[in-house]
Amino acid sequence: MKLLSGNSNPPLAQAIASYCELPLTQASVRRFADEEIFVEIHENVRGEDVFVIQSTSYPANDNLMELLICIDALRRASAKRITAVLPYFGYARQDRKPGPRTPISAKLVANLITTAGANRVLSVDLHAGQIQGFFDIPTDNLYGAPVMSADIQARFTGKPITVVSPDVGGVVRARALAKRLDNAPLAIVDKRRERAGESEVMNIIGDVEGRFCILIDDIVDSAGTLCNAAAALKEAGAAGVMAYCTHGVLSGGAVARVETSVLTELVITDSIAPDEAAAKSAKIRILTIAPLLAEAITRIADESSVSSLFD
Repeated sequence: MKLLSGNSNPPLAQAIASYCELPLTQASVRRFADEEIFVEIHENVRGEDVFVIQSTSYPANDNLMELLICIDALRRASAKRITAVLPYFGYARQDRKPGPRTPISAKLVANLITTAGANRVLSVDLHAGQIQGFFDIPTDNLYGAPVMSADIQARFTGKPITVVSPDVGGVVRARALAKRLDNAPLAIVDKRRERAGESEVMNIIGDVEGRFCILIDDIVDSAGTLCNAAAALKEAGAAGVMAYCTHGVLSGGAVARVETSVLTELVITDSIAPDEAAAKSAKIRILTIAPLLAEAITRIADESSVSSLFD
C-alpha cells in the first residue's frame, strides 16, 4: 500500500506513516498563480492500494479541492483502490435541512468524493452517524472515545467523575464514553432560550455537585457553548470541569474564550492541525490519533476487521 498526504495536516500524515513504517508517497501539491491547485505524483501507483490523508478543515474549500484532485490523479494513474482518509470531515454540520431552501452540503461533499474516484472513506467521529449513509461506497467511522477514555482514566483514577453532554444532541456520544469509564454517571446541559432577545438559560440534568465533570463533544468551533456549559456546571457545584473534543476547529476568538473560561483544560486531538494560538495555549492539550488511524489503515489494507478496534 501507499500513503499520500495533502497539505491540510502534514504532521499527522507523517506520524501515521511512521507508525505504519512506510514513507509518504512523493508528490507535489502546489498552486498556480491564480490559486488553482495542481497535483503531480512522482511515484508509480499502478495497481497499488493508496490512502489519501487529508482533513477538510480550514481553509475547507482549498483542502477539499486538494483531496478531490489527488483522488482524480490517482484514478488516472491506475491505482487499484483509493481510500480517502478524512480525520476531520468538513461540511458535516450541514447534514439536514434546518429550514426551507437550504442545502444538505454533507451529502454534496460525499457525492463529490465518490465521483472523483474514491473507493472507500475512513473518517473519525463524524458529526452525525447518518453521514455514513450519504456515501455510496464503504465508509468507516472511527471513534476517538478509546483515546480519550485512556487519558481520562490516567488523570482521574479514584476521583468522582461525571460525563456531561453539553446539549441534548450529544447524549449518545456522552453515554458511550461513560460506559468506557466503568459506567460513570451521566449529566446533560439543557440549553433553552425562553424568548427572542433573552439570554439562554442552562439547566443541569443530573447530579454534579462535588464531582469532576468531563464535557464531551465531537467539534469545538467558537467554544461558546462549551464555556457556557462549564460555567453552569461550576454554578451547580462541580469540583472542576474539563472538556474533551475530537475536532478542534477553534475559529475566531475560541482560544481566548477558552483561556478566560472556568474550564481547567480543553483536550482536543490532532485531527485538525492546531494553529499557533492553540498550540501555545496553557489550557489546550492535544492528543494524537495517529496510532488509531494507522491501525485502521493497516487493517483495511489487510482486509481484516476495523470494528474490532473498539471491542
